[in-house]
Amino acid sequence: MRIVGVMDIRGGKAVHARGGQRAQYAPVEIAAGERVDGDGVALARVYVDRLAVPELYLADLDAIASGVTTANAALLGQVAALGAPMWVDAGVTTPEAATSVLEAGASVVIVGLETLTSLDALVAICQAIGGDRVAFSVDLRNGVPITATGAEHARWSGGEIARSAADGGVSSIIVLDLARVGSGSGVDLELMGAVRRAAPRVALLAGGGVRNAEDLDALARAGCDGALVATALLSGALRLT
Repeated sequence: MRIVGVMDIRGGKAVHARGGQRAQYAPVEIAAGERVDGDGVALARVYVDRLAVPELYLADLDAIASGVTTANAALLGQVAALGAPMWVDAGVTTPEAATSVLEAGASVVIVGLETLTSLDALVAICQAIGGDRVAFSVDLRNGVPITATGAEHARWSGGEIARSAADGGVSSIIVLDLARVGSGSGVDLELMGAVRRAAPRVALLAGGGVRNAEDLDALARAGCDGALVATALLSGALRLT
């Protein structure tokens, strides 16, 4: 299983995501026993140097909320300088924005369902920067897809959306249930299995609810290739070494 350490950034600070209620996210104070006090670079160092996490996922919450690409671009660059491949969600909806995120230091650009205007836009991004550098995030809340107002795919199931994203050229799909993030509630194995069947030829990662190694084993049996993890790593409930 690929394990990707998650960082949520708001106002230049690393915050602890819980339940998708972004206005209530508080700065990360302690990470794996080290005091970081919301310092994103310090948190990234804990992931990479202390926890041996091989890849990082960074959500630029300001960019997602405002549509201003890489609102925390300077921090992205500092984290990228640590050398770990970095997946970045910065609310990208255009090829130009995707290029900006790559220039800021991302290895993989995440296009999120939450902000995606149309599947044609996703195809255009894949064609512009290469589908191998694009991951699509099926964003949900309690299993229900979160879509932009008026989007053509607003009434589709998670599996249907994933299939269309795979057909559009993405190399990886993330299934991210915001309600499960930081909740310790476990993962939705039924949904993961459905998405795997709908998109059998892309890398599939789960986000939200991973508690321990047993959850990772269950995800692997459901066909997942990896998981985005924050709380379980930072609390010590999941160890990679």
